[in-house]
Amino acid sequence: MQFDDVILGRRSIRGYKPDPVPKELIAEIIGLAMRAPSSMNTQPWNFYVITGEPLDRIRAGNTERMVAGIPQSREFRTGQAFAGKHRDRQVGVAKQLFSAMGIERDNMEKRQDWVLRGFRQFDAPVCVIITYDRVLDGSDDTPFDCGAVATALVNAAWSRGLGAVINSQGIMQSPVVREHAGIADDQVIMKSIALGWPDEIFPANAVVSERKSIEEATVFVGFET
Repeated sequence: MQFDDVILGRRSIRGYKPDPVPKELIAEIIGLAMRAPSSMNTQPWNFYVITGEPLDRIRAGNTERMVAGIPQSREFRTGQAFAGKHRDRQVGVAKQLFSAMGIERDNMEKRQDWVLRGFRQFDAPVCVIITYDRVLDGSDDTPFDCGAVATALVNAAWSRGLGAVINSQGIMQSPVVREHAGIADDQVIMKSIALGWPDEIFPANAVVSERKSIEEATVFVGFET
């Protein structure tokens, strides 16, 4: 693919085929992603790539704890709930997804099942957990750099025919993830990425989220009109 094809064509994939993804292909994608820039070349990121039975245990543990009402224990700060235009965008993409999936507003069962898909890593065959070195905790550059490598990873995956979605639900119950992925104590769990071959008939996979305009997002300074 050309660069523009990857950037303009990529979309978040929330429905996957059960087919396994070769370890060698994932390693190739991670190698590409690690060309992402980082502050003073610190490269704070690490990757735990999980599949098979360990991933099934994470899915089960996540959903069981959430259904039981156990408070989330995400290690990276969640922050305050979105409000204003940011909340509007959050609601907007949710409406797009619910419409594609035929989930009515008052159908609590379907809505709950949709939420739990996130805690199941969207039933993808692979989950990539991005962590960073705990010794760097407190640095704003570090999560910024991890965001860069996550973006590079999902774009590299798309260029190889794979789908992905960056999500936080998969790491909300961090003790479960840490136990079954064998994440070292010197690592902070940052994000999870569901990864696999897109299921082309899964309705939500056709959703393309809206973007604000260049004019809305950009201030040009010192340019001639």
